[in-house]
Amino acid sequence: MTSSHAGNASARHSREKSRTASKAEDEARARKRLDDALEEGLEESFPASDPVNVTQPAPSPQDKDIKRKG
Repeated sequence: MTSSHAGNASARHSREKSRTASKAEDEARARKRLDDALEEGLEESFPASDPVNVTQPAPSPQDKDIKRKG
């Protein structure tokens, strides 16, 4: 291999390495944006993210005519 071929191969390898690093950085930024959006969504919907109450509350006076299972 001549020195010009070696130089071309080295430059090509350097460009490919740079593209790979750039792609990894882009993916990391995309993951960060997604994580930030998910975190914001959780914070914004906090009351809805509380665990559900698994017990049935007592009927209110307005509900006295509604039949309930149990």
